[in-house]
Amino acid sequence: MKPGATGLIRVIHATRYSMLGMRAAWQHEAAFRQELSLCLLLVPVALWLGRGGVEQALMIGALLLVVMVELLNSAVEAVVDRIGPELHPLAGRAKDLGSAAVFVALVNVVVIWGLILWRHLE
Repeated sequence: MKPGATGLIRVIHATRYSMLGMRAAWQHEAAFRQELSLCLLLVPVALWLGRGGVEQALMIGALLLVVMVELLNSAVEAVVDRIGPELHPLAGRAKDLGSAAVFVALVNVVVIWGLILWRHLE
């Protein structure tokens, strides 16, 4: 087991690191700023349009998933960039896979929102 803080102190440290990560993403990642802004805009829409807790949770959860995947994609890109600026097929593949994950998360939003909103039009 790794020595270090435990209990409430560990939670406080973890929260601080998480907030530092959110700040870094906001400062350095335009895609994160766009997706988080869209998320903040659409959460109230989901609360208004969703009929009941399940629909609202699905709609909001899909939006939050995009933000989570973008954070992971940004982390992969930062590590790849840290290794070096030279082009390498594996570095390109890692970045492309992260981008593909964000794309799938965005498609997930379109599918979930589309299915829910389609049902409301019937």
